[in-house]
Amino acid sequence: MGVSLAELAVGRERYTYEDYCRLPEGSPYQLIGGELVMTPSPTPYHQMVSMKLELKMAGFVLDKGLGIVLHAPLDVYLDDTETYQPDIIFISNEKLPIIEEKRINGAPDLVAEILSPSTGYYDLRSKYKVYEKKGVREYWIVDPQHKSVQVFCRQEGKFVLDQEAEQQGTVKSRVIVGFEVQVESIF
Repeated sequence: MGVSLAELAVGRERYTYEDYCRLPEGSPYQLIGGELVMTPSPTPYHQMVSMKLELKMAGFVLDKGLGIVLHAPLDVYLDDTETYQPDIIFISNEKLPIIEEKRINGAPDLVAEILSPSTGYYDLRSKYKVYEKKGVREYWIVDPQHKSVQVFCRQEGKFVLDQEAEQQGTVKSRVIVGFEVQVESIF
């Protein structure tokens, strides 16, 4: 049984994964930089964009036997003050052991975040830095408002903008070899 956020907040400046786990199941929070950040339900358009990208990616990955594609809500534990629920993740066969009963324990190979007004700041700043530091190999930032996709690849410990397409064009994954998507097909 979970506790209320008010009960957790007593005497707290920073929260840990242990605190996060005490919230009621299904609570709309992510643990970002030791703060419990409320993430409201996504819009229908956000979900349509996410679903289109996930179906394309998952179909390719399953067909080629490369690993697994999963989607939010699913906890990705990166350290004691960073537990996120990315929109879409890819985990290669080699990293499948990071999948635990209640969470993903460690950095997925690829993370895709669909920007929204309520979470965009975190996706572009805080989470970007943590994904980079914790070893996510490829980070896709999908912007439904501008109908754009940016693909960042990790090189020498830092994300580098590898590709970008707005309105139309193709972006390719370096991590999921052979996977590409026409940007206009997901918006």
